[in-house]
Amino acid sequence: MPEGDTIHHAARRVGAVLTGTVPDAIRTPHPRFARDRWPERLAGRAVTSVDAHGKHLFLRFEGDLAIHSHLRMTGSWGTYRRGQRWRRSPRRAWLVIERGEHEVVEFDGPVLELLTDARTRFDQRLAGLGPDVLAPVLDEARILRRLREDDPTRPIGDALLDQRTVAGIGNIWKSEGCWEGRVDPFRAAGRVSDDEVLAILRGARPRMQASARDGMRARDDRVYGRAGRPCRRCGEPIAASRQGDDNRTTYWCPGCQR
Repeated sequence: MPEGDTIHHAARRVGAVLTGTVPDAIRTPHPRFARDRWPERLAGRAVTSVDAHGKHLFLRFEGDLAIHSHLRMTGSWGTYRRGQRWRRSPRRAWLVIERGEHEVVEFDGPVLELLTDARTRFDQRLAGLGPDVLAPVLDEARILRRLREDDPTRPIGDALLDQRTVAGIGNIWKSEGCWEGRVDPFRAAGRVSDDEVLAILRGARPRMQASARDGMRARDDRVYGRAGRPCRRCGEPIAASRQGDDNRTTYWCPGCQR
C-alpha cells in the first residue's frame, strides 16, 4: 500500500500541473462512474489546491467540491506529458484530467469519490484520522495521547499502523522507524516509553519528508526487505516475521532493537 510519503509526493506532482488552473477536460473512463457526471459537475471550475493527509489525497475545486482518493494496495497516480506512454494500461484508468501539455491519471483506485469540500473535513472516516506524520509541525502530544488511549498490549509496530493514531505510516516506515528508534516492533505499546515513541517518529519523519519531496529514489532502507542481511548499525542479521491483523511482514534487528 502506498504510504504517506508516496501520497504527498503524488500531491506535489499533481498540484504542480493543476493548481490554479481550469482543466481542459476531465474523463472518468471506468464504468462505475458512468452515471456520476463528474465532467459536467466540474466543468469550468479551477483546481484551488492538491493536498494530502496521511494516505489520502484531495483535489479541491472552486465551488466547494473535492475529489478524494485512497489508493489502498492497488492504486496509483501518474502525471504525463501528452502522448507519453502511461505506466499502466488505459483500461485501468479511473480518472483522467487534461491540462495544457499534461495528463494526470489515477489508476485502480478503490476509493475515488467526489465530495463537497466541507465533507472532506467532517466525514467520520477522515475526521477520525490522527495527525499526519508529514504535517509541517508534528502534533506529538496528540499522537501520544491517542496511542495511550489504545490497547496497551498491542505491539507498537501494529499500533503505528493505526491511522487513527498517526496518519501516513505504513509497513515500510513502521519497520524503518522502529529501527531508527532502536525499539523492537513486537514490544507491547504500553511498555514503550513516550521518549521511545517520539524517537521512532522523529527517526522516520525526515526520511519520509525526503521521499515526499524527491520520490522513492530518496529512500535508503535500513531494515525493510533486508531479512538475513547484516544490520548497518550492529551487524546482526535482520529478522522478518508476520505481524498484525493484516499479517504484514515486519523487519527488525534483534541485536540493537530491544
